[in-house]
Amino acid sequence: MRILLATRNPGKLVELRRITEAAGLAGVEIVGLADVPDFPEAPETGATFAENALAKARDAAVATGLPAIADDSGITVDALNGMPGIFSARWSGTHGDDEANLRLLLAQTSDVPDDRRGAAFVCAAALVTPEGADGVSPAEAAAEGTGPGRTVVHGTWRGTLLRAPAGTNGFGYDPIFEPEGETRSSAELSSEEKDAASHRGRALRALVPHLQALAGA
Repeated sequence: MRILLATRNPGKLVELRRITEAAGLAGVEIVGLADVPDFPEAPETGATFAENALAKARDAAVATGLPAIADDSGITVDALNGMPGIFSARWSGTHGDDEANLRLLLAQTSDVPDDRRGAAFVCAAALVTPEGADGVSPAEAAAEGTGPGRTVVHGTWRGTLLRAPAGTNGFGYDPIFEPEGETRSSAELSSEEKDAASHRGRALRALVPHLQALAGA
């Protein structure tokens, strides 16, 4: 069975493949958007991580006829009342400009004392089958959330916002996020360490039982 991970990020593909292999999930091939014909990808307009993930997975399942997984994630900062949140990837005004986003967040929190620099990475991951997407608009899928053929799970990774970037094994806000119980930024952790603890790793692992049921494993 082919399952589409609706991403062009090779790192996410490798991560999900590692997780399914570690779970002993047989008979499943994880493919990405580069492995299927192009289709229009709607902008992320949901009010929550879950809405964006469900809409992306629904669009991918409709376009390809494959069960589809999509995720939406970002960083929430306590001192900013949970922002950037769903706007994490475009916090500076330009989508995907990691360096500008990071610099802006550091500037906005420069006067926040150390004991109030709590933060969390949050991820919502959705699995939608073609049957679960059929006849359901993206808005309806997002509003209804989990239902027949639609599953959404969450993962949270608590930590502290650093005052300067550290490490190169990551992207986005990884260099300024120190996970709880660590003395290193998430960009200083190995890929295996991040898989085991990260918000995305936790969410994707929560999908494994649903993938097993889908594959009849």
